[in-house]
Amino acid sequence: MSHGPASEWGKDAAAAIKGRIGAWLFAIYTVIYAGFVLINVLAPDVMDTVLGGQNLATVYGMGLIVLALILGIFYNRRCSEAEDRLNKEG
Repeated sequence: MSHGPASEWGKDAAAAIKGRIGAWLFAIYTVIYAGFVLINVLAPDVMDTVLGGQNLATVYGMGLIVLALILGIFYNRRCSEAEDRLNKEG
């Protein structure tokens, strides 16, 4: 038994903006993650450096996780603003 869609889906006028924002955030995260990988490949001893009681590998890794959360929140906020502004009816 089909109940149909939960909501009406129309054209998303903010799709292009959301795509650009997503691509930029992906590029930013990729560059920072590549730095983590390159340090591990080219100078793994650097990751033994102690910062705040933890080694750099742990601090950098946790920083990547926190950065992903921050970028996700930023993406959601900016895209919601763009949708509200561009998808208004009338």
